[in-house]
Amino acid sequence: MVDKIALTAPCGFDCFNCEIYEENLTEEFSELIHTKSGVAKEKIPCKGCRVQDGKHYHLADGCATLDCAKGRGVDLCCDCEEFPCELLAPIADGAGMYPHNMKVYNLCRIRAIGIEKCIEESTKLRKKYYTGTFVVGKGQAD
Repeated sequence: MVDKIALTAPCGFDCFNCEIYEENLTEEFSELIHTKSGVAKEKIPCKGCRVQDGKHYHLADGCATLDCAKGRGVDLCCDCEEFPCELLAPIADGAGMYPHNMKVYNLCRIRAIGIEKCIEESTKLRKKYYTGTFVVGKGQAD
């Protein structure tokens, strides 16, 4: 059984729902990444941020957010007195391809309802991130 709490990165990213997480990675997606980026297929599967110390083929130098959380002695960024900070600031670049703009939302939900309930919501939320519609003044629409 996957430990989803351990597979929640300090930034709030739900590694267990990620398409490149080793248990979710399909041969087709692996081939697509390999073809488009030239990354060797054996380097594509990810075991999660904490397990790999923030290092992966697309983060060769590691993750500044993970390093910061470890340096500050917090498990999650929402436990830090500086939350939210620039490391978590949303950005439009890549938002259609990567769910990085969900991190602060996830951390706020963790604070509000606890990590277990947030994990329960996460799969549905991630699907809505990619398939939902944004309505100005109303947020997500189905």
